[in-house]
Amino acid sequence: MTATPATPGTPAAPAQQPWEPALSVRQVLGLERVLAGEPEVVAGADRLDRPVRWVHVAEAADVGVMLSGGEMVLTTGVLLAGDEDKQGEYIRSLHRAEAAAVVLGLGRAFPAPPDVMRRAADRCGLPMVVLHRPFPFAELTEEVQSRLLRRKFAAVSLSEAVRTELTGLITAGAPVQRLLDEVARHGGCPVVVTNLAHRVLATAGERPAVDDVLRDWERIARQAGAGTADGWIRAELTCRGEKWGRLVLCGYRGDRAAGRLLAERAAEALVLHRLLGGDGQPGGGPGGPGGAWDSPGSWEEQSARSLLTDLVSGAVPARHLLPRARAAGLPVNRRVFVPLVVGVRDTARLDRVLRLLGLSGIAAGLADDRAVVLLSLAPDQDARALTAHFAARLRSAADTAHTVVAAADARADWADVPAGLREAQHVADAVADSPAALDLPPVVRLRDVHLRGLVRLLRDDPHVQSFAERELDGLLRGSDGDLLSVLRTYLATGRNKSRTAQLHHVSRPALYRRLEAIQGRLGVDLDDFEQAASVHIALLAHDAQQG
Repeated sequence: MTATPATPGTPAAPAQQPWEPALSVRQVLGLERVLAGEPEVVAGADRLDRPVRWVHVAEAADVGVMLSGGEMVLTTGVLLAGDEDKQGEYIRSLHRAEAAAVVLGLGRAFPAPPDVMRRAADRCGLPMVVLHRPFPFAELTEEVQSRLLRRKFAAVSLSEAVRTELTGLITAGAPVQRLLDEVARHGGCPVVVTNLAHRVLATAGERPAVDDVLRDWERIARQAGAGTADGWIRAELTCRGEKWGRLVLCGYRGDRAAGRLLAERAAEALVLHRLLGGDGQPGGGPGGPGGAWDSPGSWEEQSARSLLTDLVSGAVPARHLLPRARAAGLPVNRRVFVPLVVGVRDTARLDRVLRLLGLSGIAAGLADDRAVVLLSLAPDQDARALTAHFAARLRSAADTAHTVVAAADARADWADVPAGLREAQHVADAVADSPAALDLPPVVRLRDVHLRGLVRLLRDDPHVQSFAERELDGLLRGSDGDLLSVLRTYLATGRNKSRTAQLHHVSRPALYRRLEAIQGRLGVDLDDFEQAASVHIALLAHDAQQG
């Protein structure tokens, strides 16, 4: 009973509703009761994986009119003996009705497999099985029907249990990742959520299994879409009549009908969560993207955020995140990566600029009104020039001249990307509290932050904190915040009194009076370089601590 490869052009197995349980023809023939009848497949050996929805005993030549598809038909052929036309029509009628298989019990009517029926079954691609030993059809019918009913009951029970559990999680305010984790637990396989372009938005399941799936995701996704991947079950995600993504059970090994129900229930839960909670969705979990599913933003943004967050944190080695980056649509083979932190949290705007410039990259908003951008460039592209071009277009698109892009040097090795992202964040932190008087370039790098960057790194050191409090005590104990602001501008402009007076919209005599008040409270001479530098460092440390 070895199946042979399918023949092109032969009819496919009848389509099933997601809730329909089934046994394959091969599984039925492997039942102990059937094996006692010594079954032999004489035709359609390459169709033994067809699903069997039900079993019928039928002798009439026009049996097809009584079938609805997927049935295994049992016959002794007593009404067909001696009439080859009826024998051929019997097989053709089963084929037209999309029967799963025909089982002929050999005996007085047919002591040997009839050639007419065998040839007709071969032409139709219909599995034909003969039983060499007498066999009570009632026993086979009872066995198969009881198994199908148990499967149907188990599938419906699973469906209701999953629906109840997921609905309970939703009403309790659980994040979507928790829902996906439960689906992966029920399915015993990785779960992947994609957009319509097969880009991975979220995953759940055991990390090694998820990584194996994502490592060759593009090929696997095409096979799953074509229905040729074994154990891959997908459900469409549709909201308000618009299809927006897919949920895929990857390598599900249970009953296919139960898997379809599980996928459908999971899809329903995701759509319900989206309707109740808006578009803020995905996050991470043990097997995939991490982060906040419930914060504002699209699935794509949350997927990018989870990937970038894992890269920056170092909790997951960069090499393990490479399949996720590739599955998310980021080019990673033979590329150069430029980490950026931008003073714009609107990722839609960032995506528009990337598309306008034809740049590949991912962007995700942060909690402090900034965004991380990871550019992926070809090795022959000028990373510095393109970064400057990106910053210029972003300033134009943002309609502001104060949008700062903090950049790290380009990384040719994916393993160096986490360090690059942290460097860009450090640069962004160093200039975050810079006064408007400080003239910053459109693209700020580590070498541009100088002392401010060093102080930012040391801001949590108790000695630095104590130094700042001691140096600025005379101003911090007072209630006049304007003096602190004047001091900040005065030092940031390189002690340029004219520029400081202009920025604070005061006359020079008024500025002199304020500077004298500052010097009196601090007990310093700001015309002395060392004393002014000491106060400047203390002020930088104070601002960094406050930031």
